[in-house]
Amino acid sequence: MSEKPQFNKIDGSLSAEGFRFGIVVSRFNSFITDRLLAAAVDALGRSGVQSNDVDVVHVPGSFELPLAAKKLAATGTYDALIAIGCILRGETSHYDYVCSETARGLQLAQMDSGLPIIFCVLTCDTLEQAVNRAGLKGGNKGFESGLAAIEMAQLSRKLRAAEVKQAPVELRRRK
Repeated sequence: MSEKPQFNKIDGSLSAEGFRFGIVVSRFNSFITDRLLAAAVDALGRSGVQSNDVDVVHVPGSFELPLAAKKLAATGTYDALIAIGCILRGETSHYDYVCSETARGLQLAQMDSGLPIIFCVLTCDTLEQAVNRAGLKGGNKGFESGLAAIEMAQLSRKLRAAEVKQAPVELRRRK
């Protein structure tokens, strides 16, 4: 009979007390993004975040989310960011470009900064799909994104602490 391998489990929790969050939200399709924003803030608040520990930055559209997120990440004052937008398919290929470049830009901002940036950009074929994901039917993606931001902030903090513990003694003294 083989034994299960033992390992150290490092995961995030959903207590957000003492963390700071930034939210970048698109004004385009605000009838959807406002609902996502309210739900994300609700998730953060229910998890112990004080209102003065959440900053909200509005940008014109989803295409502008990556630059604003990258600049917020560069301040070094946040534990995680949430990018909120809503892109609805139209009659042209513009939708495809905005979707792919927004996703790519947010991923690059996250990887360049090392700060978790939660992707709460709805990319829907119809308005009905967007409304359903913003709380009308099966939950609200904004609330889910708030929870994901908390978990990733917790996890990032734990992983940073683990890095310090694993670093050679001479490197630990510098940090």
